[in-house]
Amino acid sequence: MTAQLTEPLTAGPTLTTPVAPQPPARRRPGLALLAWLGRTLAVTVPVFLLATLVTFLLGAFSGLSPAGRLLGDAATPEDVARVNAQLGLDRPVLVQYVDWLGHVVRGDLGTSWLNGVGVAEQIGQRLEVSLSVAGFSLLIGVVVGTALGVLAAVRQGSWADRAVTAFCTLISTLPPFVVSIGLIVVFCVFFPLFPSAGYVSPTEDPSAWLTLITLPAIALSLDAVSDIARQLRTGLVAAQRENYVVGLVVRGLPPRRILLRHVLRNGSGPALSVLGLRVPMLIGGAVVTESIFGMAGFGRFAADGAVRGDVPVVQGTLVVAIVVVLLFNLLVNAALVRLRPAAQRGS
Repeated sequence: MTAQLTEPLTAGPTLTTPVAPQPPARRRPGLALLAWLGRTLAVTVPVFLLATLVTFLLGAFSGLSPAGRLLGDAATPEDVARVNAQLGLDRPVLVQYVDWLGHVVRGDLGTSWLNGVGVAEQIGQRLEVSLSVAGFSLLIGVVVGTALGVLAAVRQGSWADRAVTAFCTLISTLPPFVVSIGLIVVFCVFFPLFPSAGYVSPTEDPSAWLTLITLPAIALSLDAVSDIARQLRTGLVAAQRENYVVGLVVRGLPPRRILLRHVLRNGSGPALSVLGLRVPMLIGGAVVTESIFGMAGFGRFAADGAVRGDVPVVQGTLVVAIVVVLLFNLLVNAALVRLRPAAQRGS
């Protein structure tokens, strides 16, 4: 007889083809832009509200009142209370802040206590001066700082690298007012190549405008040159050590192309971040620099308002400074996202 199999047949091991991991689905550009805008607004709006609240509280609790300036020294307490009631200063502080913020959003920064002229109008007349000097100083800082940073990174460890480091260390220790006085002595007294004071609008005389803002812009740009050069050198040196740079060298790409198209793009993040910190320092440094060079700019206007106790002027200039700083930081963040696509995909 034929033996019958009583045990069931077991299936042998089956061979399966390994499945390659699928890359994560890339977010569409439109959705990525909306997500970035949402994250940016979620940070910017609270910062703006908090900064404006602090600005308003500084004026509200300063103890200054327009009644004394409007009525004079002979004003009685009843007259002061009446004026405060007419101006709404007798209401709760938060109510005053909400009303003031509503006017600020519409572009109304109030009226000066001293001359009765709108603060926004006065700031508009002086903002061109400060923006011209600050913009030119940033341009000098970016151009010169980038050139020095790239030179130090390319010549790492050489005498050029050490010279750039020593130069950046030296100029970072010089206050803007010292540099301003030195520039006036050298280029206005010993070698009269530039005027020492004044301002002309670029719409009237572009050549005179450029000569008048050159010295104050140089005085304000030294810190930016130093910070950008040092941060860019650090970022480029770190980027040159990445594996993708080695791969590009092995593939035979020219060194200049590797530097300009790959290393510079991925290593400029720290230097670009520094620019976001330069605007508040430029606004603060403009107060002294504009006074030295005889310019009726935004910083000098804010300082005069603070000395005279003109609260609407101080609040208005602080609000404009806050808006300028936030807008510039938004531009810097957008540039960082554009320059670092890997970080954009990771987010």
